[in-house]
Amino acid sequence: RPDVLDPALLRPGRFDRQVVVPNPDVSGRERILRVHMKDVPLAADVNVKTLARGTPGFSGADLANLVNEAALMAARKDRRMVTHRDFEDAKDKVMMGSERKSMAMNDEERRLTAYHEAGHAIVAINVKMADPVHKATIVPRGQALGMVMQLPEGDRYSMKFQQMIDRIAIMAGGRVAEELIFGPESITSGASSDIEQATKLARAMVTRWGFSEKLGTVAYGENQGEVFLGHSVSRSQNVSEETARIIDEEVRRIVTEGWDEARRILTDKAEDHEKLSQALLEYETLSGDEIRDLLEKGVAPNRDEANDTVAGPSVSVPVTPVSDGVEVETAKPSEPAAAPTTSVPTV
Repeated sequence: RPDVLDPALLRPGRFDRQVVVPNPDVSGRERILRVHMKDVPLAADVNVKTLARGTPGFSGADLANLVNEAALMAARKDRRMVTHRDFEDAKDKVMMGSERKSMAMNDEERRLTAYHEAGHAIVAINVKMADPVHKATIVPRGQALGMVMQLPEGDRYSMKFQQMIDRIAIMAGGRVAEELIFGPESITSGASSDIEQATKLARAMVTRWGFSEKLGTVAYGENQGEVFLGHSVSRSQNVSEETARIIDEEVRRIVTEGWDEARRILTDKAEDHEKLSQALLEYETLSGDEIRDLLEKGVAPNRDEANDTVAGPSVSVPVTPVSDGVEVETAKPSEPAAAPTTSVPTV
């Protein structure tokens, strides 16, 4: 912790260099996953690139834990190999918590949750700039009754204005869906996390990133920095009462625009919303490919439970394309590898 060191130790000629080691990027996560997967028997459908894309912000220890959790899940189901589905389930457990199988929701709560999550997914599919929907589920995990997970195409280090507006609209999709389907008197408290995240994003757009014409490109209030790099953790709000009032108005305006956009999309796509909600009630969890097939082609998900216990051939390492000159020794599977097939939580 450089912030607690004596300044005399940090002067030039002594400990005068700070090396910050961030979490790995998508290429680093892929290589780390391959290292931890060496001693794990993998099925032919495991796609390391997809797993690396779906674990932004994971450290090396998080990725090791992910592989261990996936192996445990496969062992509990008496599988000889770890499948891609095991890794996806392990990722959900690490990020959202364990499945609350003992939690019994009545039919009305399940319908509310299904329409709520379907609202998030429909808005995410139809906004201008958003990450592809990877999964939608109404299986309770941790404190969430359901979730819609979006899988970024790659690590993102900044966000465009349109992406922020679309993200707020996606957050609003669940609450708006409840209002349109069940009426204002039946709206639940399930959108509390969505409202909080949307408000934080809108306030950052106004006070830190200069996305308000009324306030201009001025930073209002000091950003709370990282204590381990020696920044102050105190926060001073050096704005007048009039400026604070304008900030509140601009935050409300941006959030309201996102709510209106979500309402427009769900009104125009009411048929798709109903179709996806019914599918979630029936299947509980849908992958991104299943959602696209359902909405675009009208093809219902195919759940072959016979494939749940018997996986493909045993492979010592993932049979996915290797980039950046990394040489990986692979065994020859007896059949070709399957095509690979991770959010907005609801509290």
